[in-house]
Amino acid sequence: MIETVLISLIICKIKKYDIKGLFKNWTIYPVIFMEFVYLFIQINIFMENYRYIDIVAPLKTVYLCSYLPLVFKYRKYTEAIIGSVFVIIGGILNDIAIAANNGFMPVFPSLSYLTGYAKPDSFNKVNDIHILGDTSTKLKPLTDIFDIGYSILSLGDIFIRFYIFIIVYSIIKDLNTSTEEDMVINYR
Repeated sequence: MIETVLISLIICKIKKYDIKGLFKNWTIYPVIFMEFVYLFIQINIFMENYRYIDIVAPLKTVYLCSYLPLVFKYRKYTEAIIGSVFVIIGGILNDIAIAANNGFMPVFPSLSYLTGYAKPDSFNKVNDIHILGDTSTKLKPLTDIFDIGYSILSLGDIFIRFYIFIIVYSIIKDLNTSTEEDMVINYR
């Protein structure tokens, strides 16, 4: 989910916000730790070591909870509730796709074949809910069709990532707004 954090940081930089303030407090470091855990898992998948696949689903909950110190420290309660609505919508969309496809989430790799993240036989080796999508797939727009080379996302996964974006962006924006207000007060 590092791409979502990076997108929010890039948009903040485009808006000329200083992002360094986010890293001056310990509350971002649980998120960074979880990103390293996901990186470790992604590297293992690239190396065809699927031993850790079973813990990915529970880790998603832990990962999303790693944002709670940020929410509480910066009092981003409204943003967290809005983000949680996106998480719920994303989860429902994923559940609909899984239910329509007999308990499986069809995956349509493209770029991941080129990067080596997915291999044609990897779906036979991994024993989870993901299966290789084909012409019998129902509700294809809700399945894993958005291939970013090291992960294949569904529309539901993208909705879930809005939570991350909203939290990170709003904190950086507020850190910059409060800094500007402090500068005006100190100037007087």
